[in-house]
Amino acid sequence: MKKIISLFVFILAFGFMNAQDFEVSTLRIGPYKIFMERAEAEKVAGTKLKITDGTIKNNIKYNGELIQIDLYESYISEAKPNVASVMGLTTTSKKFKTKSGIGIGNTKDDLINAYRNHPSFTVHPAWDEKGEKRLKDTGYFTLEDLDAGTQLSFKFVNNIITEISVYLNEGC
Repeated sequence: MKKIISLFVFILAFGFMNAQDFEVSTLRIGPYKIFMERAEAEKVAGTKLKITDGTIKNNIKYNGELIQIDLYESYISEAKPNVASVMGLTTTSKKFKTKSGIGIGNTKDDLINAYRNHPSFTVHPAWDEKGEKRLKDTGYFTLEDLDAGTQLSFKFVNNIITEISVYLNEGC
């Protein structure tokens, strides 16, 4: 009986720790964080990551789920003036969710209900690749974290979330 209880506690504890791995916030997707240095990100990924150019990203599988990582060389501090670090993260996996339970498959109304009291958010339409024509069925809901200088963006198509991105706010 003690072995069964011990096994149950172990499984419960492991399951709780694993649930933390799929968190999304204005600073992270899963274990990857904005400003995470290349070496730490490579350790988590178990593979080498390349510096990206904004169009091609590092595609990493984390617990079977895809995360795209933008890695740039940038100024972090005087001690680290030119360090390769994570500046953007994107996923289309249904497993990743915010603390409010928002993720891929939720609706635009779910977003508005969950974040209507957030101090800084925007909702705006998407445009075609040339930037000439507004896409009627596609848009973005973006939460801004003014303290961290980051944004959490939800892309929705036909009012359903299809992509989540966390990135450095270029206006900061």
